[in-house]
Amino acid sequence: MELRPEQLAGQGAAQPLAPVYLIAGPELLRVLEAADAVRAQARAEGVSEREVFDADGRDFDWGRLAASFHAPSLFSARRLIELRLPSGKPGKEGAAVISDFCAAPPPDVVLLITAGEWSRAHQGKWAEAVSRAGVLSVAWAIKPHELGEWIGRRLRARGLKAEPAAVQRLGERVEGNLLAAAQEIDKLALLADGQPLDVARMEALVADAARYDVFRLLEAAFSGQAQAVIRMLAGLRGEGEAVAALTPMLIRELLSTAALAQVQARGGNLAGEMKARGIWEARQAPFRRALQRHPAARRWERFVAEAGQVDRMAKGRAEGDPWLALERLLLAVADAQAVRLLARGTR
Repeated sequence: MELRPEQLAGQGAAQPLAPVYLIAGPELLRVLEAADAVRAQARAEGVSEREVFDADGRDFDWGRLAASFHAPSLFSARRLIELRLPSGKPGKEGAAVISDFCAAPPPDVVLLITAGEWSRAHQGKWAEAVSRAGVLSVAWAIKPHELGEWIGRRLRARGLKAEPAAVQRLGERVEGNLLAAAQEIDKLALLADGQPLDVARMEALVADAARYDVFRLLEAAFSGQAQAVIRMLAGLRGEGEAVAALTPMLIRELLSTAALAQVQARGGNLAGEMKARGIWEARQAPFRRALQRHPAARRWERFVAEAGQVDRMAKGRAEGDPWLALERLLLAVADAQAVRLLARGTR
């Protein structure tokens, strides 16, 4: 069976626990909330024992997971076993272990699989086996034209009423960031006093979560959001930010990505390398998208060199407009076609 994450989160105890769940997708908040709903239902049904397995590298022991399916429970009649699969790809051995579980689920085990990476290409036979035996729920990224509907549903779920223009204004404030939207809606539930929200009240109660800071700027560039990059750069410039204050973080992230590209090129453990560099699961999706657009390590080395030139412009050590050079660099990161905007050099 396939369910949207919101359906899974909203069904509660209306349906008994399925033997297996696969909750995956790039929209982290939707994955987390759907998985939390499964955990909550497990607790409600008396499942008090929980095991967690992190399959984040090629050295993961799938045999240990398979053995756990049939191990006796120590504290509860039923167990919840969680498999965290960041890449969404269990490999041949992992796919066999999951498929075998789905073919004959042990009566005392509920298997919850979560993954951050997902696309149509991930949906192989093992995922089909999960869908037949239990629930498959994919948290696709919310598209810009879907954001208003998502915000409206969440407002209604919190008992809030808002005019369409107020919903639109909240969407503009959070810049597509679902976590920020969820936080603001939770705050509105406390502050609105049950009164309908028009644009004026929405603006008065909601903080501007669309902050034009370097962290969100780089996330937009790495995620391929060229228009957001242009808008954020304009905001930063309007706020009086200096390019020289932005370049250290930019250069650091570009250097990290150049190293990741080298690991990817030689077939190494990309997830492990990200963790080693402090890029935890919640931040990995933009880096993976950027590496798909620019897989060659030489391209990232060129970006590092361009960032160094931007830094020299900003400090008066080289000629040129640092804001224009920074915009062209970030657009090149966001869109492979925009690399031609950069000065001629090694590709």
